Amino acid sequence: MTASASPAANPSHDSKQVDVLGHRLEVVDLPAQRAGTPPLVFLHEGLGSVAMWRDFPARVAQVTGARVVVYSRVGMGRSSPRQGPFTPRFMHEEAQDVLPALRAELGLGPPVLVGHSNGASMSLIHAGHFETAGVIAMAPFVNVEEANLQTIRGARELWRNTDLRAKLARYHDDVDSVFRSWSDIWLSPGFRSWSIEADLAGIRCPVVAILGDGDRYSTPAQVATIECHATHAASFEFLHLAGCGHSPHRDQPRAVIDAIVRLLSRLPG
Repeated sequence: MTASASPAANPSHDSKQVDVLGHRLEVVDLPAQRAGTPPLVFLHEGLGSVAMWRDFPARVAQVTGARVVVYSRVGMGRSSPRQGPFTPRFMHEEAQDVLPALRAELGLGPPVLVGHSNGASMSLIHAGHFETAGVIAMAPFVNVEEANLQTIRGARELWRNTDLRAKLARYHDDVDSVFRSWSDIWLSPGFRSWSIEADLAGIRCPVVAILGDGDRYSTPAQVATIECHATHAASFEFLHLAGCGHSPHRDQPRAVIDAIVRLLSRLPG
């Protein structure tokens, strides 16, 4: 979830189309270079796509030697269009239906999920219900705070009055649908009661939550709720990064890569 777009950048590797649940998903699949390391699956932000990760997944692949899978959700990036608007369960549907089907299609064992914003929430939901090796949750959301909604209302103003649409259009086949779907669901009355607190109780793997001290969307209260409810997680680590906004992998990539390496080093060999 972010209303700013970095300058256009080409993906580091060619993407392919993978059939999942009747949709074609844009996927980049970087092969493992080191045996015994679990695969890493990247889940993007609310307005994100494969290309908006830029070269970060490739950098992680190079450092860790792990298989790295990055995909654009339905209706985003170069994936097939959505058939209808989001419902308040859109993150649960992604985490509990689409991601398991993608794992099966690609033959992925228990992965380390690297999620950003809405993708972090989806990663936590998935880990609460499916075998998962670990979760890196950057700028996560557990429930809805008024501060979240105020920032999204501001994003609508940016959409109307700045070049935000043109910047995001570089990354999506249907940028208007992407922005409208994201902002409409978050600001809908039916979404105010959205929460993943119950899902957190099922997490058994290590969790690393990462938040920038300048994040305008997520807050320390979201991270505190994860720690409070993910009581069965194998371990919990919170990195509160100085000089960092809503996108730690862009603002502090070295710190995020180091966190991923630490998590991998603690997993059973």
